[in-house]
Amino acid sequence: MRHRKKSRRLVGSWEHRKALLRNLLVALFINERIQTTEAKAKELRRLADKMITLAKRGDLAARRQALSILPNKAVVRKLFGEIKDRYAYRQSGFTRIVRIGPRRGDAAMMVIIELVTDKLEHKPSKKEVIKTEEKPVATEKTEETAKEEAAPKVEEQEEISAAEQTAEKSEEETQPEAKTEEKPEAEEKPEEKEVSEEPQASQEVAEEATQEKTEEKAEASQEEKPSLEEKKE
Repeated sequence: MRHRKKSRRLVGSWEHRKALLRNLLVALFINERIQTTEAKAKELRRLADKMITLAKRGDLAARRQALSILPNKAVVRKLFGEIKDRYAYRQSGFTRIVRIGPRRGDAAMMVIIELVTDKLEHKPSKKEVIKTEEKPVATEKTEETAKEEAAPKVEEQEEISAAEQTAEKSEEETQPEAKTEEKPEAEEKPEEKEVSEEPQASQEVAEEATQEKTEEKAEASQEEKPSLEEKKE
């Protein structure tokens, strides 16, 4: 007795069932339209809706959870890139099942399961409608408010121009003072020349003293030579 068993068995073992649904899911996201039996399609729809809701979350945890179910990086990349953008305004009903008739042999009902490609128009909620109605009222400005806002700007410009004029006048007044201060520097230059001449004079005196010393030494050496010759005799 299969009491309280909502899922369909489809195959014998759980591992076989898991592999079957995984392969059907990969084929559905790659081709976006596949043909299978009605029982398999209804079980596949549950997994497909779950995977698309994970893709709409878009965070790292959702991507890892999707990879645990679908170990195919290319399919997961397509799911989190292209497919999720189609269903930005759709909360459910991402797949469609269409019956095409019984299969020959066992008379199993065959269906086509596909991803919904119809664009769902976004209907704004009551809160969004209220916000959009309030925005124009807040943004509209009367002529009086515009004039009141423009008046302080004109006053600021006048103050700036007056400050610039005072700054230019102060610069003009300081320039003549700077020229007058430069003249004493030119007068002080001859004193610098005199100071530079003093070291030259001191150098000449030192040179004369050294020449006198050398001459005295030479005379003293000449006087010592005859005394040495007398001693030898």
